[in-house]
Amino acid sequence: MTKLPAWAEFGVIPLINLALAFGIAGIVIALLGESPFAAMKVMIDGAFVGNGALGYTLYYTTSLIFTGLAAAVAFQAKLFNIGGEGQAYIGGLGALLIVLTVGSWLPGFLSIPLAILGAAAFGAAWAFLPGWLQAYRGSHVVITTIMFNFIASGIMVALLAGPLMRPGQPNPESALIPDSARLPFIHDIAHTLGLQATRSPLNLAFLLALFACLVVWVLIWRTRWGYALRAVGESEDAAVYAGIKVRPMIVSAMALSGALAGLMAINVILGGQGKVTLNFPAGFGVTGIAVALMGRSHPLGILLAALLFGALVQGGTELDFEFQTITREMVLLIQGLIILFSGALSLMFVPVLSRFLGRH
Repeated sequence: MTKLPAWAEFGVIPLINLALAFGIAGIVIALLGESPFAAMKVMIDGAFVGNGALGYTLYYTTSLIFTGLAAAVAFQAKLFNIGGEGQAYIGGLGALLIVLTVGSWLPGFLSIPLAILGAAAFGAAWAFLPGWLQAYRGSHVVITTIMFNFIASGIMVALLAGPLMRPGQPNPESALIPDSARLPFIHDIAHTLGLQATRSPLNLAFLLALFACLVVWVLIWRTRWGYALRAVGESEDAAVYAGIKVRPMIVSAMALSGALAGLMAINVILGGQGKVTLNFPAGFGVTGIAVALMGRSHPLGILLAALLFGALVQGGTELDFEFQTITREMVLLIQGLIILFSGALSLMFVPVLSRFLGRH
């Protein structure tokens, strides 16, 4: 198949796929007896215009950036890491254990970085073993990471309903973390600077996510390690011929992927909720795969795709409020269509666009 120019492959094709996904969703909404244009307006207002809407959208975007980057790093080595959900779960456990241990007596400028490192380390450790099994024992990483998701869920249920459960609390959730270990909210920072900002869970983890995009870009496209990783993804045989140690590369790629997924917990635990609850990853570990596919595994594309999916999550809430016939499941339909056209059918329009551009 003729290779398209970068602006077409990474710009035009995703926009076509996105338009088709929304077009089909619009047809479904019309069949339900509602106006697709009115529904779109409600979603846009709910995601960007309403009181505090943008803060919530960027809050969800933050989590999706981390899980999207996690999936993208694994993709570079042709590894399909399905374990972002479990890695975020265990990353949250690492952050919680650190802040509950040292957060009450260490100042925030020390306890917060330690918690961030703990989330990354626990997430990396949870992805390390599937990577090692893939590299040295031939166990497929898709199977092992799915299984590790279930194991992580079981561990967290046992802990949050047992030794880590907050006393006197009927629901399985942890104690609140100390205020000194909480990430500042963006609206509080804005008020300190004399600016008006509506209260929302958006916190400094958003800036950490943007920094992670920069770090991943430098690491993958500007370092020898990143070049070796991409070489492994293109052809393991060629990588071996070039002297690259493939097995350690697979393990390190999975560990880095797990670390990024683990950092997703920082946004929720140190930022939004201030505690660990059951199912706090909220499916964002899985949605991060779609974000990576939509963003073509590039940090800039992932940032834009995460913003889109974050807007869908927030805007979908407004759809449920405004329309009786449209529920939040419509958002799942739109997400599924985006995943379908950005993943399985992502190359469907390449031949047509190639002919249009005169590239036969």
